[in-house]
Amino acid sequence: MCKDKFRSKYKHQQHVALRRNMEKMSRVTTALGSNAISGRTMFCHLDAPANAISVCRDATQVVVAGRNIFKIYALEEEQFVEKLNLRVGRKPSLNFSCADVMWHQMEENLLATAATNGAVVTWNLGKPSRNKQDQLFTEHKRTVNKVCFHPTEVYMLLSGSQDGFMKCFDLRKKESVSTFSGQSESVRDVQFSMKDYFTFAASFENGNVQLWDIRRPDRYERMFTAHTGPVFCCDWHPDDRGWLATGGRDKMVKVWDMTTNRAKEIYCVQTIASVARVKWRPERKFHLATCSMMVDHNIYVWDIRRPFIPFATFEEHKDVTTGIVWRHQHDPHFLLSGSKDSTLYQHMFKDATRPVDKANPEGLCFGLLGDLAFAAKESLITSDANRKPFPGGDRRYPMFFFKKPDPTEQFAHVSSALSVFETDLDSHRMDWFVKTAQLYLLSGKPFAELCDHNAKVAQELKRPQVSTTWTMLRIMFSDPANLATPGPNHNLGKLGTLPLMNSFSLKDLGSGMGAESRLERSKGESRQDNIHLEPGNSYISNNEENEETEGSEGHPEYMFGDAELDDDDLYSMEHDNQTEEQEYTLPQEAFQLRHEIVDNPSAPEHLQQDKADSPHVSGNEAEVTCLTPIESFSLISISQPLFSPHLPASFFCPIVREMLSYYAEQGDVQMAVSVLIVLGDRIRKEIDDLTQEHWYMSYIDLLQRFELWNVSNEVIKLSTCSAITCLNQTSTTLHINCSNCKRPMSNKGWICDRCHQCASVCAVCHHVVKGLFVWCQGCSHGGHLEHMMNWLKSSAHCPAGCGHLCEYT
Repeated sequence: MCKDKFRSKYKHQQHVALRRNMEKMSRVTTALGSNAISGRTMFCHLDAPANAISVCRDATQVVVAGRNIFKIYALEEEQFVEKLNLRVGRKPSLNFSCADVMWHQMEENLLATAATNGAVVTWNLGKPSRNKQDQLFTEHKRTVNKVCFHPTEVYMLLSGSQDGFMKCFDLRKKESVSTFSGQSESVRDVQFSMKDYFTFAASFENGNVQLWDIRRPDRYERMFTAHTGPVFCCDWHPDDRGWLATGGRDKMVKVWDMTTNRAKEIYCVQTIASVARVKWRPERKFHLATCSMMVDHNIYVWDIRRPFIPFATFEEHKDVTTGIVWRHQHDPHFLLSGSKDSTLYQHMFKDATRPVDKANPEGLCFGLLGDLAFAAKESLITSDANRKPFPGGDRRYPMFFFKKPDPTEQFAHVSSALSVFETDLDSHRMDWFVKTAQLYLLSGKPFAELCDHNAKVAQELKRPQVSTTWTMLRIMFSDPANLATPGPNHNLGKLGTLPLMNSFSLKDLGSGMGAESRLERSKGESRQDNIHLEPGNSYISNNEENEETEGSEGHPEYMFGDAELDDDDLYSMEHDNQTEEQEYTLPQEAFQLRHEIVDNPSAPEHLQQDKADSPHVSGNEAEVTCLTPIESFSLISISQPLFSPHLPASFFCPIVREMLSYYAEQGDVQMAVSVLIVLGDRIRKEIDDLTQEHWYMSYIDLLQRFELWNVSNEVIKLSTCSAITCLNQTSTTLHINCSNCKRPMSNKGWICDRCHQCASVCAVCHHVVKGLFVWCQGCSHGGHLEHMMNWLKSSAHCPAGCGHLCEYT
């Protein structure tokens, strides 16, 4: 008897399980059967751009809503067929201008729309009249962004508005039954939980997500910061009751486990644009679909276990996709979408593009210290090319993972091998990069001082080529008129701008500088003159002490010709005789026309009187003696130059451009960006914007990898590329609440406009915080940084006694 009873009970359990499976399969085949008949991707043109779409319970009709469109289409085998236009009347009111639409999943004749004028409208398709409007709620003060029906309650409707409030409506009444204040900025999305009857989630523009119990409208159950910018959408997993997916402006989709005490991020998908909509894929636990709010027009289906490349892509739309919905809650093969390009699409999953098929199967990456990692198919780099694969699949995976996989619904299982090539730390250390970034000066001082400082830094780090480059840049682009201010007896007004060359004074002109020391051009002979020059302190700098040489009172400087001496061959001038001499001035023309050439012309009279004396510069004229390196020295005194001796900065730009490209190609993008910033407008126009942006982004990426945040911020601030400067202008706003009344604070100060209390009171010592203030984004309480750190070391609860579990990170 016992055995028979046990068998009958076991058979009954089997029968119940089989019946449940059959019910589930019948629900699936209901959708699959109708869709199998249509069997293709199709679309139709709309009268206006769509803002949102929704599907009825049996997946046979879809409603499209927008500012200028509100229609219902039937999903037939080969096409969309318009069934009903809900915009009736000669002059439709703003109630027909929809920001969102929702079709009830239990009552097939019930629709709800969120109007741009702040109204929440319900529509009864069973009405015999042309106007199907049923109820009108006008309690919101600003645009309503989202409406959502309860999944099991017919008459419960939830709305979220730009005014920061959420309202719950009972459709049997004419006003809301509950109002939920997020105590924050506008509400972007609200979603009832699929498994928890009383729970709904709300996302906000300040990056927070709140969980509410509809029985407690006074305070949320939980709040956490999900994204660094506005959270535009959220969606509960249809099967796993604890999973919540969120998408935001930070281009990320995050999956949160809400079953723990704290919201735990378990998956994160990085997209290429801000996420406007996210929808879990039916019957596929790890798949979800997303679309963007701007820039990107495609629809992506992601496998959250592989977040770096989309599982499938739909590329049919030509403008931003505004609404996506799976055709049936148990059918993973058909996706509907509406767009601003005024089209409505039905996408078949088998027609989707698979990005992984076009992806590069090899990976290459440099480590922070120069290590190289290379990943490729195991068959390409294994030494045993004839090795037979394990019959059950890769040994690293469990056997059940390879049990008859569906190739169309999974990524290809490719076994890869990773090779890491390490570098010699002594020869490839990156200490120089960090020290250079920290010690370089890019602004705040004159150009010459910046070059000298950076050259000194490079020299101390044993990088002579870089040091020499900085020195050459100073020589090329410095303005010599600003290098040395003329002394009281110098008058450079007639000379204009002097080139940056080596300056000299004659200490002794020997007897050879008389008639015999002059250049004999007719003979072509080269004779050495005994000119005794002693090194001194005549290096050109910005210091006033070096404007004149020691022992001189207003004596002239002598310039050698181009390429005569190096920077190291610097000499000073000394005088043995300070006696006032008679001036000798050349005529205005340096060489008289058609004069007779004399083999040995006599020297100027005052030079013959005292060969040891240097020529004198009066207070009215500046006389320059040029020593030319042609066979011998010839002393010429002129009052005005016949040409401009200073080369313009544009003369050196091609050379500097090639130099910057050389450093960038060699991998030293730090030098390229640093020179680009220091030179500024002198060189910026010579290099195209895309190249500059590439250099900046590469250098900033390196700085951030080495955690040099301050240097990275300085480079971004000093950049003139719009694409770089905007990096410091995104997600920089902090929205804070008053710790007393929990209302958002204004930007006017630290006194709350509502309760007129100081918001910056330390929760530990109860004094006003005048320095660094740290606060919890969950409960808005905070205080002195040191006090809060010490408190949270021993307790996880808020020191204000609100019961919130604060966390210091």
